[in-house]
Order: sequence, then structure tokens, then C-alpha cells
Amino acid sequence: MGIVLSNIIAIYRRELQSYFVSPLAYAIAAVFWFLSGLFFVLILMGPDGILAAVAAVDLQGQQFGIPVPPIDVPYEFMRAFLDRMGWLLLFVLPILSMGLYAEERKRGTLELLATSPVTNWAVAVGKLLGVLTFFITMVVPLLGLEAIALSASNPPAPISVPLLGHLALILLAAAILSLGMFISSLTDSTILAAILTFAVILLLLFLDLLAKNINGPFGEALGHISLLKHYNNLIQGIFDTSSLVLFASYIILGIFLTAQSIDALRFQRQ
Repeated sequence: MGIVLSNIIAIYRRELQSYFVSPLAYAIAAVFWFLSGLFFVLILMGPDGILAAVAAVDLQGQQFGIPVPPIDVPYEFMRAFLDRMGWLLLFVLPILSMGLYAEERKRGTLELLATSPVTNWAVAVGKLLGVLTFFITMVVPLLGLEAIALSASNPPAPISVPLLGHLALILLAAAILSLGMFISSLTDSTILAAILTFAVILLLLFLDLLAKNINGPFGEALGHISLLKHYNNLIQGIFDTSSLVLFASYIILGIFLTAQSIDALRFQRQ
């Protein structure tokens, strides 16, 4: 067990270091921060943002003497912001995951990994942890912006909803990256890996919309495996263990399929 753990850590450090010296990774982070900041400002302070909407409702209530129901601004802001962030991952993460194995195939080093004493599971877990850690470092600066915005709320906003929402964001990212890693192991073309990952994740996100148009047990089953449905539940503050199980299942499935893909390559080489 200790040898497997040390192998995972070695692969993890190697993969993480590769992102911090990659110009493409910095370009992805820059685009991610720009779009995230744009969504943040527009959702909170834009012409159609939450603050403008609340001010308009208060003004109408004063003009017509109608009592205005209280609006939980921090909750509505976090829900809307994390919803946009979930859709942003659909475009950013396939680019991050496309080179996890495709680059190894292109450079000819995948055969060395496939025939090395390191187990395929250890390599897959280490690679996934490396790219997921890099993604988390991209999310950390956004937490500072959110903390500044939520600190102005009166009464203070509860911390549970933002924590659960960001846990959902990380779990969604891990599920997408895990499936993207498997797709990357099937081809030596990074562009093809990114396109296929985008298509697969888009299908998984829209399963909930498809399930609503299908009656019976099959429609219910599609709804249960939808990433979008369970992500929306968590960012709305609905803690459901079935959502955690679903995300964990996608993560394990991606690792398992990746390991099997490399096993098949090892068998071909033998």
C-alpha cells in the first residue's frame, strides 16, 4: 500500500509541475479568471444584476405601498454565479484534460508508463489529482472576491451554502476531468480529445432535459444520472447523499476506464 501511495504522489507531483510550467495552462487560467470575473460583476452589479433587481423591487413596493417579501441576496447571488461557473467548466476543463494521456501517446512515453511497474490505477489517480489541484488553484482567487461581496451582507450570510456550492463545483470538475482523462487515453490528438470530451460532457449535462420529455422508468433513470440535476441541487443548498454518490461514481468510472484503456495498450505491446 505504501509503494502504491508513493507512486501516486510521484505521478501527482510530476503532473502538477507540468501545469505550472505550461504556457497553455496559464492561458487557460487567464481566460477562466477573466470570464469568471466578468460573470461575477454582471451578476452582482450589472444592469440586470441582482442588486439592480432588488432595488427595482424595493422601489415598486414604496411607490405602490405593497409589502415586499425579503430577498436572500447572498443566496441568489451564489446560486446564479455557481450556475454560470458550471457552464464555464464545460469549455475550460476539456482543454485541461485533453493532454493528460494524448501528449504521452504523441511523445511515445505512454508505452513506458504502460510497461512500468507503476500500476495503471496509480498513474490515473495521480494524473487526476494533479489536474484537479491545478483547477482548485484557479478557483481560490474567486473565493476572495466572494468573501468581499458576502461580507457586506446584513445579516451575515451563512457559510454553509457557499461551501456546499463550491464542493459541488469541485466534484463536477473532478467528474469531467476523470472522463476527459479516459478519452485522452484513447487518442494521440489533443484537439480530438478536447472535442470528444466536450461532446460527452454536454450530453451528460443535458440528460436531465431529455429525461423530462421521456415518461416512465427510463426517463427517471436518465434524470438520476444527470450531472446538471445533481449539481443544481447542491448549489441550491440541497444536501443529498445521492448527489455525492453520483459524482463519486463518475470519478471512479473515469479512473477505471482509463486504467482499462492502458491495460489494453500494455496487452497490445506484449
